[in-house]
Amino acid sequence: MRFFTAAALASRVLLAGSVCLLAACASLPASVDRPTSRALDTGATRLSLAIAGAVAAHPGKTGVLPLLSGHEAFAARMIIAGAAERSLDVQYYIWHADTTGKLLFEALWQAAERGVRVRLLLDDQNTRGLDPTLAALDSHPNLEVRLFNPFASRTFRIGDYTHSFARLNRRMHNKSFTADDAVAIVGGRNIGDEYFEAGTPVAFADLDTVVEGAVVADVAAQFDAYWNSASAYPLASLVAPADASATATVREALSTLSASAEAAQYSQAARETALGQQLVAGTLELQWVPARLVSDDPDKILHPPERREMQMGPRLQAAMGRPSGEMDLVSPYFVPTQDGTDALLAVAARGVKVRILTNSLAATDVGPVYAGYVKYREALLRGGIQLFELKAQGAERPHGKVGTTSAASLHAKTFAIDRSRIFIGSFNLDPRSARLNTEVGVVLESTTLATRLSEAFDHNIPNRAYEVRLTSDGKGVEWIEQTSAGEVRHSSTPGVRASRVMFVNLLRFLPIEWLL
Repeated sequence: MRFFTAAALASRVLLAGSVCLLAACASLPASVDRPTSRALDTGATRLSLAIAGAVAAHPGKTGVLPLLSGHEAFAARMIIAGAAERSLDVQYYIWHADTTGKLLFEALWQAAERGVRVRLLLDDQNTRGLDPTLAALDSHPNLEVRLFNPFASRTFRIGDYTHSFARLNRRMHNKSFTADDAVAIVGGRNIGDEYFEAGTPVAFADLDTVVEGAVVADVAAQFDAYWNSASAYPLASLVAPADASATATVREALSTLSASAEAAQYSQAARETALGQQLVAGTLELQWVPARLVSDDPDKILHPPERREMQMGPRLQAAMGRPSGEMDLVSPYFVPTQDGTDALLAVAARGVKVRILTNSLAATDVGPVYAGYVKYREALLRGGIQLFELKAQGAERPHGKVGTTSAASLHAKTFAIDRSRIFIGSFNLDPRSARLNTEVGVVLESTTLATRLSEAFDHNIPNRAYEVRLTSDGKGVEWIEQTSAGEVRHSSTPGVRASRVMFVNLLRFLPIEWLL
């Protein structure tokens, strides 16, 4: 999910001007009491003891387990929160107040009740309507909430854009969930029903990974850097504290939901998932590999976007290394820009097979991003790069005990090189991830995981996505769909109305690429 769509931007700015005429534009507090805190030396806890033997047997390495299923991803978070004994450090771009979001809020509260120190850091872009809930959580002596790059006005947020657009356009896109300095989850999933396959009309096909061992300390250190940064504001400096009555109201709502039949299936799934049980018992079948955390400095958003030395992209490129034979890229929001296109073409010109999967126009949740990709599509194809666009129904799958079958929109961000190294994280191949937002992820030296992604391109992706090719005359593109009846060729953008195609074509000519 993106920060802005071009269509919404103009209306936001116009509305913001009107709002500021009606109410004085608010300002962030000039002086903030921001006590510094660090990851705890948690000592012997249930989680640390469960993995101690495996960590000792693999010195300097990281145990990893990709979470491919949304149900497992939700269960893993619930199990980790329930098992934590000393600390929980939780950092997200989006946290929805839906069923899974509220269940995880309740899990954080229950951890605090057990004496666990809970630090919750949320980007403020998507917290509209959450202030009462966050204030109630923040009222617990063991649970502190901070908001990253917050809106000064909690009521008329749109007014902040008129005088603080440059600041508010920079967001914390990081996602991490760390317990007892022993186990963490890092990747692309936000917190919300659509990220956990919870029966929403559209489910995001996403990816994150459990990590144990060496890299967990680095995940904790990056959390500390963001938590203690000048852009992280204690909730109490922005929102009035919740009184006892308000806290009781929120607590009752969360408790009622947790005890409801609606939530029971999720809680039961978390309890019965073998992954969760194995995680606490220390019997997960992890791959132990060299790993490196790659992240932006939180101060990136305080500096001009042109400051390349502040950007994660070059660090990620260095960690992944120079491809010699294959490079497979998955990015739901793919806007390569001219510089990125030139770089990809240079790689392909060296004889490297480059394959890219992104969303089709029918599958994407942000049309303007697709427009930013279309500008470079033919150039990439002419350079020998293979392009695949996920079909709107391409990742449709049964959801077992929880939910129904939903259409899928790609949300995973993962890249593999030479079937030997793979990145899993929050970084998209677009200007927003590269220049504006902050990101985090892990680079794993894992032949098994990197090969798994490349084999998906070999076998599965062509059946779940359109392959985009140049037409025989080289003057346009066509979409190749593999069906049970054979190959079907589409001469126009499949699965969408002509009006939407016209809108995207118009956006191609607007100077909005830097926003995407």
